[in-house]
Amino acid sequence: MALSVRLSALVALSLTLSTEAFAASTIMVKEDGEAGGPMTISLDHASVPAGDVIFKVHNDALSEEHEMVLVKLKSADETVPVNAAKHRVDESKLKSLGEVADLKAGKDGQLKVKLAPGNYLLLCNIKGHFEAGMKAKLTVTP
Repeated sequence: MALSVRLSALVALSLTLSTEAFAASTIMVKEDGEAGGPMTISLDHASVPAGDVIFKVHNDALSEEHEMVLVKLKSADETVPVNAAKHRVDESKLKSLGEVADLKAGKDGQLKVKLAPGNYLLLCNIKGHFEAGMKAKLTVTP
């Protein structure tokens, strides 16, 4: 009986360790802002370890639609190209890893990606939103 209890404890410990080793990091993302005012993207973590990452995105705006685009930067201080005439980031010149698009006010969305170490930027690329401040940096560590 004692051997059975020890064996059960070892199996439980093994399952716990293997689950933790493969668990994804979760980042809570809050988008906010209305037309004509400041707009924000805030993250509950500015840094996560490399591997699977789940972005749980909530649009906290009252009436404004937002999106969250994830791009890999070449360096932490990379300048993001903006097309001034369109008031949008030129995504064709960046490495996009996915997005949560067309997120209506008060709604939630999710993006799951595998991230390598490096510097990333989350942004809203709806006309004028990036220029109004909708961006947040993320560092992925080894």
